[in-house]
Amino acid sequence: MGDEGAMSRRWYGRVWSNARFVVAHLALNLQAAMEYRASFISQIVGMMLNDAIWIFFWFVFFARFKVVKGWEFSDVIMLWAVLTVAYGIATGIFGNALRLSKIIAEGGLDFFLGLPRDVLLSVLVARLNISALGDLLFGLILFVFAGTLTLGGVALFFLVCILAGSVIVSWFVLVNSLAFFMGSSENLSMQMLNALLSFATYPFPIFSGPVRFLLFTLIPAAFIGYVPVMILKGANWWFILGLTAFAVGLGLFARFVFLWGLRRYESGNLVIVRV
Repeated sequence: MGDEGAMSRRWYGRVWSNARFVVAHLALNLQAAMEYRASFISQIVGMMLNDAIWIFFWFVFFARFKVVKGWEFSDVIMLWAVLTVAYGIATGIFGNALRLSKIIAEGGLDFFLGLPRDVLLSVLVARLNISALGDLLFGLILFVFAGTLTLGGVALFFLVCILAGSVIVSWFVLVNSLAFFMGSSENLSMQMLNALLSFATYPFPIFSGPVRFLLFTLIPAAFIGYVPVMILKGANWWFILGLTAFAVGLGLFARFVFLWGLRRYESGNLVIVRV
């Protein structure tokens, strides 16, 4: 019992330490970004306008076709609320998730290998994706207009957004880690990332057969769009358990692949600590 208690305390201590590390980096990145206030605001507003154009497209579409395979305009609004908040959390806080392939290919991990913190966490939080904050704000606005504004409804919304965001980060880490094994894989990684996000923005019932299977496996778009929306619409707890299990499993697998590649990187590259 004593050993188990000590292990539990160490685990919680590590989680708390990493959480403070992430928050500290977020604060520093925000402070640095806001030094160029005009650029900061323009990137956020620009992304919100981009998202609004897509919502207008769906508004026009559903004005003509009221229901598509059981989905209405309100369902698409909720889909976009989840996606934009999840993406905003994922790439806003962990901004280097989008650039990981390039960082690996250019030897940019050398600096992070000299730090006392976890390499993957350190590289992910080292950069803030400002435009993703526009996605985050836009999604919150959509939820205010279309969501269930009760304590339970808000808590459930943020839960599914955090889980979906975790899937996005893990997927980005996984596909970008191909650079460890393929060299310059930036184009392939971007295609895979765009495929995930593109499929997720459409009503899931329009897909069938092999495509639907693909979106639950190789390109897990269903877990960042369809499944969260079904949870918010009142689906049973199996959906929540399934989303949680998938988010945790994908996260562990992505970390395993990254660390596997990192061992190849360390053995084949000169490590230079830049102070």
